[in-house]
Amino acid sequence: MNYRNATIKDIPEVERLQLKYHVDTISDKDRPDGFVTTLFTENQFRRLIEEENGLALACDGDKIIGYAMSASWDYWSEWPLFQHMIKTLPDTEYMGRTLSINNSYQYGPVAVHSDYRGGEVFPNLFEFSRKEMKKRYPILITFVNQINPRSYKAHLKIGLDLIKKFEFNNNNYYEMGYDTSKRTEGSNI
Repeated sequence: MNYRNATIKDIPEVERLQLKYHVDTISDKDRPDGFVTTLFTENQFRRLIEEENGLALACDGDKIIGYAMSASWDYWSEWPLFQHMIKTLPDTEYMGRTLSINNSYQYGPVAVHSDYRGGEVFPNLFEFSRKEMKKRYPILITFVNQINPRSYKAHLKIGLDLIKKFEFNNNNYYEMGYDTSKRTEGSNI
């Protein structure tokens, strides 16, 4: 298993994985094990790679079996949910600091192929992404839809903290944080 940053040529395979686990297209069999809720276009993936270097991949040989997205708040600012999160940053404290667009970034979504869940892939993918982003930010922020308990439990298991709960657009979310100077629990890379 290896972990690396995505290149433009990886986009089609990442898009296939995204569609397999997106809430609108996931199979009934896979749904209870977690899903992603934001659908990204080819151009949005391209910007994430070229402008943020924020698409981390887990690969088994040449096959992409997982991805994790991370970027500045500026990148995320086109989506209404992230606009809401940005607006509430000054009202949120984590690690004894008031959050801002300068001291934090948004992590996620993340997807791991079902054949590789429950083992080392998720913690190692998170660890690779964390190491890349800690060069720029001391605090990671993410959210998990409360109807996705597997994702919430997986993020707690690797060491993320629940900061608060919030509601947006008739959905309820957990907002979670992580100190990017800390090694990921359960990782071995």
